[in-house]
Amino acid sequence: MKTARASSRRARSEARRAADSTAVRTGARAGFAARGALYLLIAVLSLRIAFADGGGKQADRGGALKELSGQPFGSVLLWTLGIALGGMALWRFSEAAFATTGTEHKARGRALAAARGLFYAFVCYSVLSYAVGSKDSGSGESDDQSQDVTARALEWTGGQWIVGLAGAAVIGAGLTIAVRAALRKFHKHLKLSEMSRPVRRAVDITGVVGGVARGLLFASAGGFAVRAAVEHKAGQAKGMDDTLRSFVEMPAGPWLLALIAVGLGAFGVFSFLSARWRKV
Repeated sequence: MKTARASSRRARSEARRAADSTAVRTGARAGFAARGALYLLIAVLSLRIAFADGGGKQADRGGALKELSGQPFGSVLLWTLGIALGGMALWRFSEAAFATTGTEHKARGRALAAARGLFYAFVCYSVLSYAVGSKDSGSGESDDQSQDVTARALEWTGGQWIVGLAGAAVIGAGLTIAVRAALRKFHKHLKLSEMSRPVRRAVDITGVVGGVARGLLFASAGGFAVRAAVEHKAGQAKGMDDTLRSFVEMPAGPWLLALIAVGLGAFGVFSFLSARWRKV
């Protein structure tokens, strides 16, 4: 019995050391850079939609992957992006398991880290599937995916309530993201003392502008889900692309979408800065 317990402790200690290794930290930083690349691509596609209808291209992850695949060495770029996102997923899972950064000790924090790990694992799978030629595997149009999921959910008993509550949760999450960004809550995750004044100013500007824009985008998507539940019409649900296009229909027209696009681009830049200055 003692031998088994000792072996278990050794195994856990070795797993903790692996989770806090240079390789995992490097993977996390690569993941932040990959996230930044995706958001910058989505921002560019959004600007095209704002002023030229986008040429039929989708302003979501699928659209970003298509744009990337059309570039020189596109396949290499896709594989690099997917592997980097896998590094992000691994780091998030290590946070959930061992609280390696010292900021996720509470049960709620670990649960959030695990959820983020699952999200990035799915995105990693989507990108790598796209890289090997499965164009519909996890990286298709976000609007179709959202409407398909909503349609299936509405068929369940109590489906309207489920969709409505899910939409309300997304609204709440989006508003939380926006408020936390406005309050600069991201400061606690960054090595502020090591930054020069210009870098810190850049972090603050991109972190606030990018976080608020990202949060408002999520909240808007959640609002469409609630509308789909109230009207019992799956077609009212919108993915990232249709949510972004909906801003064009508002009074400010394409300029509002352009503003959101700039915000998403700012979040992309903030992600690149996080790749360097994030505590991991």
